[in-house]
Amino acid sequence: MTRRRTVLLTLAALLGSALTALPAGPAAAEEVEQVRNGTFDTTLDGWWSSNAAAAPADGRLCADVPGGTVNRWDSAVGQDGITLVKGETYRFAFTASGVPEGHVVRAIVGQSVTPYATWYEASPVLTGSAGSYSYTFTSPVDSAEGQVAFQVGGAADPWRFCLDDVSLLGGVPPEVYEPDTGPRVRVNQVGYLPAGPKNATLVTDATAALPWELRDAAGDAVARGRTVPRGVDASSGQNVHSIDFGAYRTRGTGLTLVADGETSHPFDIGTAAYERLRLDAVKYYYTQRSGTAIRDDLRPGYARAAGHLGVAPNQGDTSVPCQPGVCDYTLDVSGGWYDAGDHGKYVVNGGIATWELLSTYERSLHAGTGRPAKLGDGTLALPESGNGVPDVLDEARWELEFLLKMQVPDGQPLAGMAHHKVHDAQWTGLPLLPADDPQKRELHPPTTAATLNLAATAAQAARLYQPYDKAFAARARTAARKAWTAALAHPAVYADPADATGGGAYNDDDVTDEFYWAAAELYLTTGEKRFADHVLASPVHTADIFVPNGFDWSRTAAAGRLDLATVPSALPGRDAVRRSVVAGADTYLATLRAHPYGMPYAPDGNRYDWGSAHQVLNNAVVVATAHDITGAPKYRDGALESMDYVLGRNALNISYVTGYGDVHAHRQHSRWYARQLDPALPAPPAGTLAGGPNSSIQGPLAQSLLKGCVGQFCYIDDIQSWSTNETAVNWNAALARMASFAADQG
Repeated sequence: MTRRRTVLLTLAALLGSALTALPAGPAAAEEVEQVRNGTFDTTLDGWWSSNAAAAPADGRLCADVPGGTVNRWDSAVGQDGITLVKGETYRFAFTASGVPEGHVVRAIVGQSVTPYATWYEASPVLTGSAGSYSYTFTSPVDSAEGQVAFQVGGAADPWRFCLDDVSLLGGVPPEVYEPDTGPRVRVNQVGYLPAGPKNATLVTDATAALPWELRDAAGDAVARGRTVPRGVDASSGQNVHSIDFGAYRTRGTGLTLVADGETSHPFDIGTAAYERLRLDAVKYYYTQRSGTAIRDDLRPGYARAAGHLGVAPNQGDTSVPCQPGVCDYTLDVSGGWYDAGDHGKYVVNGGIATWELLSTYERSLHAGTGRPAKLGDGTLALPESGNGVPDVLDEARWELEFLLKMQVPDGQPLAGMAHHKVHDAQWTGLPLLPADDPQKRELHPPTTAATLNLAATAAQAARLYQPYDKAFAARARTAARKAWTAALAHPAVYADPADATGGGAYNDDDVTDEFYWAAAELYLTTGEKRFADHVLASPVHTADIFVPNGFDWSRTAAAGRLDLATVPSALPGRDAVRRSVVAGADTYLATLRAHPYGMPYAPDGNRYDWGSAHQVLNNAVVVATAHDITGAPKYRDGALESMDYVLGRNALNISYVTGYGDVHAHRQHSRWYARQLDPALPAPPAGTLAGGPNSSIQGPLAQSLLKGCVGQFCYIDDIQSWSTNETAVNWNAALARMASFAADQG
C-alpha cells in the first residue's frame, strides 16, 4: 500500500462519457480453468494446508482450524502453480461453510513466493451451510508463480472450514461495475443552514429547464422553481441541471426535492446536524489512539485493549529499535494516533492533522464567528474531560506527545531531527485489532520534512497551551527550536520512496514549503526577527500556493500562509498576506460556481487525487478563511456550499461521512473498524470521513471494479478499496475544521 501519493491514470479520452465505467475489450483467450482438482471428489491432490488438518469429506475439503492464532494467514489451505496473464479477466469462485458460523475466510489470488503479493482478495463471512461466492477481477501481472489460498486463522476457538467447487476461470468477460446512485436529484443529505445557501444537482437527459418542488415531511410543496441546465459535467460524464432553493429559510426535517419525476433523499434545514458533526469529527480521534485502552463508557461499542504497549503477542512501542543500520538506540514512541486504516504512525501526516485540529481551536479565538466553548472542556467525552483544558487541545496533545518522542535524542547523529515514521516491519492483514498486532515495530530514518512538521506543530502548541500548562508549552517551544536548528543543518534529508513495506512511504523531496510553515509558526509564537526574515525571504511567501488540489501533508505552505493571515502579529506586509488568501479564495469560489456539483475542486483532467474528499474541504477552508478576514457573505456561502459535496450532493449520491445521510460510507478500509469482515467488530464511528474518489484506483478491488472510471465515479465503499475508501487523521482534521466553521455560521 503506497498511500497518499498517486500515479494518476489518463482519463481525457473518457471525459464527456455518460458511463460510470467502461468494459474492456473482448477477452484475448478462451475460458481456461486454472485450478486443478477444485471439486475434491476423491482426493486433495494439488492442495496444501498449513496449521490446519485438512482431509476429504463427502466430496469436499474440510479443515479443522486450531484456535488461539492471531493472523488470518496463521492457518490456511491453498494451491500453488497458478498462471496469470496481465490484463486478462478471471472469475474466482468457490463454495464454503464454517462451523460454528460467523467466521471470516480471506480468499486470495496472489503470489506463492516472497514477497507474497496479493492480487485479489475477498473476505466473505461464512454460514454453517455451504454458500456460493463468485468474484471477477483483472490480473495486474504476468506470473507463473500464482496461488489460490484460503486464510482461516485468527480465531480464538477451534472451528471447521469446508471448501468445494474452487475455480479460477481465465478469459471470462469483464463485469461492468454499475453503482446504485439512487434518485437523480442530488442533495446535501444531512442539512442546510436556514440562512445559508441551498443547492442541489439534477441528473437528467433534458436540455431545457424543468420545474422543481421543495416538499415538507408531509409531502406538501413549500417552494417551487425551475432548474438551470448546465450541460455535461466533465467530472462525472453526466448531463446535469442546478437547483437553487436558498430563498426558502424555514427550519424543518425530512424535506425532499422533487424534479423530473425523481424525489431526493430527505434532508433537514437547521443547525443541529452541524453541531453534532463538529463534535463527532473530533471524537473520531479518541478511537484512533494508540497506547491506551479505549473505554466503552466514552465510546459505546468501540472499547478495545490498549494497542502497542508490548503485551503479547504485541511487541509494543515503548522501546522501538530503528530499521537495521539506521541507529543503535531505541525510543519510547508509545501513544499518538494510528494514522489511517493500519497501525502505522507518521510524523508528516500526524503533523498536518495536528495543525488543523489546533487551528480549528485557534480560529475560534480570532474569527468573528468563532465560539471556543463549543470544543471546550467536557464537550468531547474524553478521559481528560474535566481538567480545565479545552477538549480539542487534550485530544491534539495525545498526538503532540508522540511527535515530541520521535525527536532524535541529544548526543546521537542527527540530534534534534525527527524520525519519519514508526510502523510494522511487514504489512498485516485485515481485520487486526491493535493489541493483537504481532509484528516487530521499527523506527524509520529521520527526515527534514518530519523535523519541520515537528517544529511547526510544537511551535503552534507552545502558544496555544501556554494558558493551560506552561511547562508543556515551554517543552514544546524548546523542541520546536531544536528541530528548526537541526533542519537548517540537514536541509535535504528525504524519505526513501521505496520504504513502503509495512507502512506508507510518505516521501517528499521538496521541503521549501515545510521550512516556510515552520518559520511562520515559530515567528507567530516567538516574534523573533530571524523567523520573520525566513518567512519574508521564502519564495513560497509570495507564490500562488492555492492550487487545484489544495493543501495536504506534502503541500504545507497554506498552513503557514493561513496562520500568518489570521493569527495576530507584527509581520511586515501582513495585509498583503491576507489579500493573498482572499485571492486564493476567489479562485476556489470561481471553480465552485463553474462546477455543476458546486465544489471548489476541479483537478487537471478531472484526475481525482488520493483523499479527494478532504482536498475539497481544505479548499473550502481557504474560502472560509477569506470570510473570517473580510466578513463578505460570498465566502461564507461558498464554504458552506462546499460541504454539500461530501454530504451527498455528488455523482454517486453518497455522503462520504459515516453516520450522516441516508446513504453514507460505512465500510472504510480499517483493521479495527472492520464490521464488513467480522460482525463482532464495529463499523467506523459517526463522523469518519472516507477518502473519496481516487483516479489512480490502486488496489485489486478498485482496479477490478473501477477500470476506466471518470472522476467522481472512481470510488467504492468497500473495506478492501484502500485507495478510495481509507480513513486518515489528516482527512478528518479537514472535516473537523469545516464542520466547526459551518456550525458557527448557524
